[in-house]
Amino acid sequence: MNVTYIYHSSFLVETMSGYLLFDYFKGDLPELSPYKPLYVFVSHGHGDHFSASIFNLAKKYPYVYYFMSKDIWEKRVPEELLERTIFIGPDERIGDSSLMIETLQSTDDGVAFLIEIDGKAIYHAGDLNDWSWVNEPEDTNAWMRKNYRKEIAKLARKRLHAAFVVLDPRQEMEFAKGITWFLQHVEAAAVFPMHCWDDYSIISRYKNLPESAPYRNRICDITAPGQSFWIR
Repeated sequence: MNVTYIYHSSFLVETMSGYLLFDYFKGDLPELSPYKPLYVFVSHGHGDHFSASIFNLAKKYPYVYYFMSKDIWEKRVPEELLERTIFIGPDERIGDSSLMIETLQSTDDGVAFLIEIDGKAIYHAGDLNDWSWVNEPEDTNAWMRKNYRKEIAKLARKRLHAAFVVLDPRQEMEFAKGITWFLQHVEAAAVFPMHCWDDYSIISRYKNLPESAPYRNRICDITAPGQSFWIR
C-alpha cells in the first residue's frame, strides 16, 4: 500500500485494487491509472477539506466515485455525478467485501472514515479531534475530551494499517492531547499527523515529548507535499 501526502489533511492511498483520495482541496496529485477505481472521500464541507475541483477528476478518470459527508449540500455535486455519489452520516456502515466504509461522529463538522479494502484498514479522522484550547473554560474542554474519547473507543478493537490523525499547532499547549489518546488506545501500524497548517516541525516537536516515546516508530515524518510512504 502506497500513501502520498497531498496537502494539509489530504492523502492519496493506493492499494492493489484502487485509489482512496481523502479531503482534497488543493495540491498536486500524482498520475493515476485510469483503469483502477478512484474513491474520493470528503469528511465535511470546510474549505480546507473540500473543494468542488474534485469533480473535475471525473473528466480524466472514468471510474471515480464520491463518498461525502451529509453536511455538504447535494446541490454542490454536478447533476451528472450524483449517481456516482453517496452521502454518508455518522455511525453508518456501507459497502461490501471489496470496499467497506464505516463512519464516526466528528467533534467538529461531518464524519471520520474507517475503510477496509484489500485486507487493509485505513482511518481518516477528518476533523475528529480533541479540540481543547488553552483559553477555553475547563468544562468546555472536558465536554470535548469526553466526546472525542467516546468516538475513539469505537476503534479500540481495530487493527489499522494506516491512520491519518489531527496534530494542530494552533492548539498551543493542548496540541498533543488528541493524537496521544489515539496512540494509547488504537493499534495502528503507521500514523500520519495532519492538519498541521504547513508547520511540519510540529511532528518532530511531538515526537520529542515523553508521552510519544512508546509510539515514535509508528509516527511518519511528513516534511513536504508529494512525499510518499510504502506501508506493508
